[in-house]
Amino acid sequence: MKIYVAFDDTDTIDCGRGTGKLARWFEDVLPQNCKLSGIVRQQLLKRADIPFTSHNSSLTCIIEAENDGIIPALIKAGTDHIANHFVEGSDPGLCVCAENSPAIKNLIAFGKRCLFEKVTQDEAYLAANGCHLSGHGGTNDGIIGAAAGVGLTHNGMHGRCNELKFNGMKLRDIPEKTTAEFLKSYGIEILSLERSGRSPVDDEIIENGGWLRPLLFLGKPVLPVILDDSGNWKTSMRKEDKK
Repeated sequence: MKIYVAFDDTDTIDCGRGTGKLARWFEDVLPQNCKLSGIVRQQLLKRADIPFTSHNSSLTCIIEAENDGIIPALIKAGTDHIANHFVEGSDPGLCVCAENSPAIKNLIAFGKRCLFEKVTQDEAYLAANGCHLSGHGGTNDGIIGAAAGVGLTHNGMHGRCNELKFNGMKLRDIPEKTTAEFLKSYGIEILSLERSGRSPVDDEIIENGGWLRPLLFLGKPVLPVILDDSGNWKTSMRKEDKK
């Protein structure tokens, strides 16, 4: 079964790493009989009256486990992980929730709200009733993004894959140039944005610029691609300053 472990607001603007790295490092401290299958970055509303470090994004680790009996161990691992990497000035939040939790429905609704409006910590706790949600320093505002991250990731219609593991290979291990067939074999769907309707055939090369980040759409990793002026296929997304 899938268990979601979400982190938010674990960094500061000058600490040298973002929450994305902290989420990826979490794989190294997973309890036995768990494995990381992916990490999804969720972009939440950016507005002047909403505190955030750089982009107001949260990261959700998708953990595969036999059953939800592992949740207490995951909560402890997540709590210890934040404590071990705590940065003064950050406001970390942690949410841990199984895919079959009764809280999922409310977390989905809460996550969608976070895309368009400012919400409160009390509303986050209310949405997460039935699963684990905790703050770990500062204002504890990270609980908002953590709760939203779980809901949006489970919903499967929002987010960008920060990590994706398939047959032992990590997303960052994929070469800058691959065939469309290779990406499909990795589990990534190819979505052409060309008005002509043309899509890459299996043996055509797709360039990712050294930054391959499929979107989460219909619960699957989907890679939007376009043709450049030279007729070469490239991913349509580019790296931001900090993620």
